[in-house]
Amino acid sequence: MGIAEDFKALLDNIKVDNDETISLRYGEITSVLNKRFRDTESKTANSLQVGSYGRWTAIRGISDLDMIYMVPAGEWDNYKDGKQYELLRDTKDAIKARYPATTVKVDRLVVRVLYKDFHIEVMPAFRQSDGSYKYPDTAGDGSWKTTKPQAELDEMQAANARKNRNLRRLCKMTRAWKNKHGVAMGGLLIDTLAYNFLESTEEYDDKSYLYYDYMCRDFFKYLSEQPKQSEYAALGSRQRVRVKKRFESKAKKAYELCLQAIEAAGQKNERQKWRKVFGNGYPAPVKQSAAEVAVARYVFRDTEEFVEDRFPVDVRYDMRVDCEVVQNGFRPAFLRDLLRAHGILHRKKSLRFFLADVSDLPPDVDIFWKVLNRGEEAERRDIIRGQILPDKGGWERHESSDFRGEHRVECYAVQNGVVIARDGVRVPISAESAEVDDYAA
Repeated sequence: MGIAEDFKALLDNIKVDNDETISLRYGEITSVLNKRFRDTESKTANSLQVGSYGRWTAIRGISDLDMIYMVPAGEWDNYKDGKQYELLRDTKDAIKARYPATTVKVDRLVVRVLYKDFHIEVMPAFRQSDGSYKYPDTAGDGSWKTTKPQAELDEMQAANARKNRNLRRLCKMTRAWKNKHGVAMGGLLIDTLAYNFLESTEEYDDKSYLYYDYMCRDFFKYLSEQPKQSEYAALGSRQRVRVKKRFESKAKKAYELCLQAIEAAGQKNERQKWRKVFGNGYPAPVKQSAAEVAVARYVFRDTEEFVEDRFPVDVRYDMRVDCEVVQNGFRPAFLRDLLRAHGILHRKKSLRFFLADVSDLPPDVDIFWKVLNRGEEAERRDIIRGQILPDKGGWERHESSDFRGEHRVECYAVQNGVVIARDGVRVPISAESAEVDDYAA
């Protein structure tokens, strides 16, 4: 397989794999609200799929779905005068009455319907003559605000056609990178930046899969050079899209990884280089032949687990893992500082990994850890580890620097069965120069 086939496989591997279930849930909610407000049970009329799923830029593992239900214009007089919460409450009550076993709750702007692996945020709204929607905001004394999702849907479709179908594919690949490396970027921000990038160049207007290695390289370079700003104008609607967390440094590392992957073209490690960018959705390297396995220096059990095989991954929040190093007779120090000063970490030290910044995380998350040993000594001793284990309390993990190698500790925050944040730390225990970062190895 060549680079074009590999990128086709990546996009196939990360495509949404539960369309039928999602469509069923959308239809059920639409039918319930049509019955409540219109005395009809249509599963398609008067609702609009918006967000990433509506723009066709979502990928496998999506957990945050959005829809607008178009409340009849005749209901305006019942809610217009300070009754924003009443509209959300009536929407919630209608859904809850039909599905009493499902968690349904009002959350400021929307009604959240929580299913097992994903949730749908329902926004009851009044359609305006210009195609925009007026929706309730219950903050403070309540107000009515305006959104223009149809303009975003229309411009995404038009731009994707102009750009040889590359826009939606770039948006999807960027989501794979975001989920692999714990980048807390919203879907509309990703789609807007991908749109801005492709609109800024004609380089890929007549290109396709064969040039996706260069397109991704150039896009990550574009992201890394973005000016520090708090918001962007969304594609189509030009409404403001907030930047939740800075992404430039991780984009720069992605650009560097793309350069390494392109440099490795035709080599055995080429696919592994691209998997460092996009995760396990990218095709795996060809397995070793029996002869190659037979002459391997050590035989060891490959016990590594991958979080994508255990949970859907839809990173929406930011978190940071840090490591404190302790040794008898010395003051505790941070691993980052030691590596910055010396480039190595010596053996026989106690390591405490902990969540250094959880300010962005919801309170009801479960924490899981993964400790992966790499290198010749780990293989010789048959201690690769790599299992994904639940936190034992305190949101920290204690380890020790027992033997040399390139090790890694990863942490995952899971909410309602979905990975919503992740981070990791490299732990190089060797005589070679190395440095630690927040990037997945």
